[in-house]
Amino acid sequence: MQTTRAKNVTLAIAVAMLAGCASVQTPTPGDPLESVNRGVFKFNDTLDTYALKPVAKGYQQVVPEPVRRSVTNFFSNIGDVYIAANELLQLKIADGVGDIMRVTINTLFGVGGLFDVATLAKLPKHAADFGITLGHYGVPSGPYLVLPLLGPSTVRDATGLVVDYYGNPLTYVQPSSVSWALYGLNLVNTRANLLTTVDVLSGAALDKYSFVRNAYLQRRRFLITGGDGDGAQLPNYDQSLPKYDDDGAAPGAAGPGAGAAVTPGATGATGAAAPASAPAPASSAAPSAPEPASGAQPAAAASAASATAVPAPLGGPSDGTVPGQQYVPPPQRTGLPMIRLK
Repeated sequence: MQTTRAKNVTLAIAVAMLAGCASVQTPTPGDPLESVNRGVFKFNDTLDTYALKPVAKGYQQVVPEPVRRSVTNFFSNIGDVYIAANELLQLKIADGVGDIMRVTINTLFGVGGLFDVATLAKLPKHAADFGITLGHYGVPSGPYLVLPLLGPSTVRDATGLVVDYYGNPLTYVQPSSVSWALYGLNLVNTRANLLTTVDVLSGAALDKYSFVRNAYLQRRRFLITGGDGDGAQLPNYDQSLPKYDDDGAAPGAAGPGAGAAVTPGATGATGAAAPASAPAPASSAAPSAPEPASGAQPAAAASAASATAVPAPLGGPSDGTVPGQQYVPPPQRTGLPMIRLK
C-alpha cells in the first residue's frame, strides 16, 4: 500500500512538471521557481475546475448546511490536537493549554467535536503547524513552491508537511482505507466551504497565481511573527492589480480643485457648529464697534490653530468692511413685514 501511494505521488509530480510548459523569462524576486510553479498551479487549477469543484458543488447541494458545519467542527477539533502540540513546541504555553482545553471540551460536551462548544466558552482557536514552528525558531522559508494537489507552500513548509502528516490523528485510523476516506471527506468539505471565496478570487484577480502567492506568503509571515514587523503589513498586490494613477501625478496627490472643495466644506461645518444668535440692534448714538461675545475668543483661537475660516459673529465690524470668507448678514429692513420660518 505504501509503495502504491509513493508511485501515485511520483506520477502526479511528473505530470505537473510536464504541465509547466509556460516559461517566465524574468522570475519575480523571491520566486526563482516561478516557471515550474506556474505549471503546477495550472495543473492544480485545471484539476480543481473539472474534478474537485463539481464534487464540492454536489456535496453542498446534497448535504444540509448544519451537517456540513458539524463535519467542519469535527475535523477542526482533530486539527486542534497537533495545533496544541506545535504551540507547546513554540513555548506558547498559554495558547497550547487553551488548545488542549478546546479539544477536551469539544470532545466531551460537543459530541465528539461535532459542535464547537469551546468557542462559546471564549476559548479562541489558533493556527499552527510544524512549518510555522520552524519559522518561529528562525528557519528561513526558502523559495516559494507550489505542490501538486496540495497547493501553495515553501521549501520549509513542505518539509513541515511530513511532520504534520504523522502528527495528525487521522493518519493512525485503521484500516487505512477509512483514514484516506476521512482525508477525502475533509478535502471535499473544505472545498465546499470555499466555493464562494474562490469564485470571487477568480473574478477579481488579474493574475491568480501572483495573488495566491502574495496572500499565502503574507499570511505565513503574519502567523510566524504574530502580527509584529513585516507580518502586520498588508500584502503586496503589485503583481496582480492594475495601476490607476494619472501620468505625471504622484500617488495620493490632490487634484487641482481639491483645496477649493475642502475649504467650503470645512467652513460650512464650522459655521453649522457656531451658535446662531440674532444680531443686536446697533445704537444710533454710539458709532464704536460692539464688544465681541464671550464665545468669539475660543472661536478665533480655534481658527488660528486649524487655519480654517470661522464665521464672524452676526453684525460684523462697525467700519463696514467684511473680511474674506466670513458670513455677511442680510440688511435689516424696517417697516416691512417679515416672515420667520420655523
